[in-house]
Amino acid sequence: MPTTTIRAEHVGSMLRPAELLTARAGHRRGTLPAERLRELEDAAATAALKVQQDAGMQVFTDGEVRRDGFMASVVETVGGLVSAEESSARPPRHRDAADAEPAGEFAPVTIGAPLYRRTPLSLTEARWLARHAPGPYKITMASPARVAGFWRPGVSDAVYPTRQHAVAALAGIYRQDIAGLADSGVTWLQLDSPAYWAAIDPQAARTRRVTDPDGHLNHLSHLSHLIDTDNSLIRAARAHRPGMTVAMHFCRGNTRGAWSARGGWEPVAERVFGEVEVDRFLLEYDTERAGGFQPLRFVPPTKTVVLGLVSSTTAELESVDTLRRRIDEASQYIPLEQLALSPRCGFAPESQGNLLTADDQRRKLDLVAETARLVWS
Repeated sequence: MPTTTIRAEHVGSMLRPAELLTARAGHRRGTLPAERLRELEDAAATAALKVQQDAGMQVFTDGEVRRDGFMASVVETVGGLVSAEESSARPPRHRDAADAEPAGEFAPVTIGAPLYRRTPLSLTEARWLARHAPGPYKITMASPARVAGFWRPGVSDAVYPTRQHAVAALAGIYRQDIAGLADSGVTWLQLDSPAYWAAIDPQAARTRRVTDPDGHLNHLSHLSHLIDTDNSLIRAARAHRPGMTVAMHFCRGNTRGAWSARGGWEPVAERVFGEVEVDRFLLEYDTERAGGFQPLRFVPPTKTVVLGLVSSTTAELESVDTLRRRIDEASQYIPLEQLALSPRCGFAPESQGNLLTADDQRRKLDLVAETARLVWS
């Protein structure tokens, strides 16, 4: 199935069964053997595939159920990270709900030694999906720019003088990982990057302390660095597997009602949509924080925009009519045939999952697939 005809998609992570969460905690304590944990992870991934297939999804993931969070693609597969106090490793988060837990997307680690490649978790996921996925599948990876959050003055600068040097080191490791994925048969790669919002939201830039190589806050320098880094990975993927579909999800930070950035795309749309060499952009559009659809006029005709119009953090179910109206609004700036639909983000960016139930998750995926059929059939 050509990727341009895939209209119903989800970002990647799905809610973990309680049994799996309990088992992983037991494994950390040393009371559950690794073999039993692998069995439960396989069972959870099988269940995640069934939910997607029953809903009518057109591209599959294993629900990222083998990960403690979406940053596991770095934390669990890259050496050189050491323990850090959680309070200093996590940037401030905003909350939509009073009961939203402050769990952030950063693991409590910092760069304390040269980064090096260990066995990639993504390759384990890919090999399993190659055997079990009922259709096209994708592998999701946190963008290398995320490692900038693990760089701490007084600790990491003994290894990498700036955050950009650390990002470049991780990008080199990623290129090796991507080559391995391509060689194993992966045809669809998705990079998840919240980092672009520092070029739009001044508050996000301050809280994440985005700096250029000389240590100054410089949004344009930061944007160019992000684009160049991501394009190096995209080109590596296609060099090893010509025709590979590469997508990018621009995340605003979504964990149990917490979020990290606000603002529309207008300040950077021409550069980001024109220069980032992906096939598909997955954009969050379920709240007013995302701004309007006008910046989509800069998307080239060869690229698809997946509109994240369905909330993945609240149980309230959107209506088909509302989704169709918003898709119509977007199509005033970009042709309908360049659009697709998804939830705004994963359902479980961290292992505890967002504040909804497995049934809420199923209904959200059903809604995405049903709306896509009505709009594009």
